[in-house]
Amino acid sequence: MSERPHPLFELTRARLLEFVREPEAVFWVFVFPVLLALALGIAFRSRPQDTVRVAVVEDASAAALASALDAGAGIEARVVSPADAAEALRKGRVDLAVEAEGDAAPGALPRRLVCRFDPSRAESRLARLAVETALRRARGLDDGTAVRDEAVDTPGSRYIDFLIPGLVGLNLMGSGMYGVGFVLVVARTRKLLKRFAATPMRRSHYLLSYGLSRLVFLIVEVAAVVGAGWVLFGVAVRGSWLDLALISVLGAGSFVGLGLLIAARTKTIEAASGWMNLIQLPMWLLSGTFFSYERFPESVWPAIRALPLTALNDALRAVTNDGASLASAGVEIVVLLAWGAVSFAIALRIFRWQ
Repeated sequence: MSERPHPLFELTRARLLEFVREPEAVFWVFVFPVLLALALGIAFRSRPQDTVRVAVVEDASAAALASALDAGAGIEARVVSPADAAEALRKGRVDLAVEAEGDAAPGALPRRLVCRFDPSRAESRLARLAVETALRRARGLDDGTAVRDEAVDTPGSRYIDFLIPGLVGLNLMGSGMYGVGFVLVVARTRKLLKRFAATPMRRSHYLLSYGLSRLVFLIVEVAAVVGAGWVLFGVAVRGSWLDLALISVLGAGSFVGLGLLIAARTKTIEAASGWMNLIQLPMWLLSGTFFSYERFPESVWPAIRALPLTALNDALRAVTNDGASLASAGVEIVVLLAWGAVSFAIALRIFRWQ
């Protein structure tokens, strides 16, 4: 008789086969880290290493000042209007805004500067030091330039003001997709949907009930994050609360549609989890929840803006921080409606009870 394999060998082989036969496990162990490194590498290497972005407020000496800063190592300076500088600083497009203080000769470097930035952001503090170093090199170490710091802490201009609407959008995406998709797949695995097939209930009524049920939790979800931001950090909603609610409903509906689409045919929890994570992964990284998507190359901005989470985040920030109206977020609303309607229509068409 041939010698039998050792039990430890057979058991180890069985565990390896179990792992390889689970696509979700393979994705999270091997594929997800690579995708994460790739996306973050593109986001933070689309500009030269350690580059800080500086907005130079337009005036007689702005061109000379921008040229001197651009000559400094790791500084990207551009001349903009005062309103554009304030908006860019508020939305995280630049790390620092620089403006000449007092009269300056045309084409000459100003003797007095004011630097506006959020001191709570490490990038802004780095930009402040880089600007001073570049000016000293441009004029000599003992140039005598007076630089005055002006902390930007007005509502809508801080990083926390940028973060809170992004967290609302992220929460709506997670609850909309997981809260609907998983429940539907669990009902299928437990053979509950098979029983519903014998009733006169329409598929559209059954699927719509999931979306409508999410509206009850929507109020609590949005109120919890926005309320915590207001109480703890003073993040105020500068726009209409009704507009904020309507955008949140549209965003939740869009992700509910995606959740229904994933669960329309899926038979196992593992498969549903893998599909949901695969769909959400690009939006976690690209849609500007924790940092502006403008860090990515400009050529991919249109594709990023076409994602539902990007549209939701942009619309929420416009209402919360800028006090914009619902009409001003027309493009974002169209994107959310398109994702929700198309996803629900396809889910309704391919849905099976068993």
